[in-house]
Order: sequence, then C-alpha cells, then structure tokens
Amino acid sequence: MKDIDKIKLWFVTVFTAINGALGNLAIPFYILVAANIIDYATGICAAKYRGERVQSAVGFHGIAKKVCMWLLVAVGAMTDCIVNVMTATLHIELGFANLVAIAVTLWLAANELISILENISDIGTPLPPFLVKLTQAVRDSSEIEIK
Repeated sequence: MKDIDKIKLWFVTVFTAINGALGNLAIPFYILVAANIIDYATGICAAKYRGERVQSAVGFHGIAKKVCMWLLVAVGAMTDCIVNVMTATLHIELGFANLVAIAVTLWLAANELISILENISDIGTPLPPFLVKLTQAVRDSSEIEIK
C-alpha cells in the first residue's frame, strides 16, 4: 500500500468514526472547528494592524478559549442526554436529537464568524454589509430559539 493510500485510509477512518459518534452534530461541529482555526489565524494577522504584539501568552489564551468552546458543545451534548433520559422515562417522544448541542455549536460558530469579520475589517479588507447583518442575525436567531 502506498503512503498516500495509507493517509487516505487514515482520514476516512477518523472522519467516519467522528461522523458516527456525532451524528447530526458533525457538520455544525466541523463548521465551529473551521471557524476557530480561521478566527485564530485572522486574529494573529489583525494584531499587527491593531498595534498589538503577537505574544505566546495571548496565543495560549486564545487556544484555551477555543478548547473551552468544544467543551461547551460537550456540555450541550450531555444536556441532550439528560433530557433524552428524562423524556424516555416519562414516555415522551421529542422527535429530535442533539438540539441543545447543535444550538450551542451554531451560536458559538456565529460568534466566531463575527470575530473573523472584525479581524478582517481591522486588517483593512472591506466587508459586504449583508454578510455582517446575516451573521449577526444567525447568532441572534439562535438566542431566540433557545429562549
């Protein structure tokens, strides 16, 4: 087996396992992780334009925040499990899975997208106004849905 085939097999195996474990939460979680990475990178780039120094302590704090976001998704998933056990005990069928975890993930992703837009704006790239409004609307609608 060629090295590239081994790498492909590894990626397919890993992502199949992740998709199987996360179910309908997989795509929102991938979006969050991608947004985390892009936000971190654009934040580093924007620091220069803000007159800030790139420091390892600040970078570590940023990474810690991203990891805590993933932990919040896990808390949402645990909350979903508790709700599912409670409703099953009461013989109530909700008809959806991972509602809390998906709401948390989408809310966090929307905040990351807003941060990315702020970073890009600070770098000096003009932003289409509809994109800023749309991103804020997604975040706001997830807050309304949770209430």
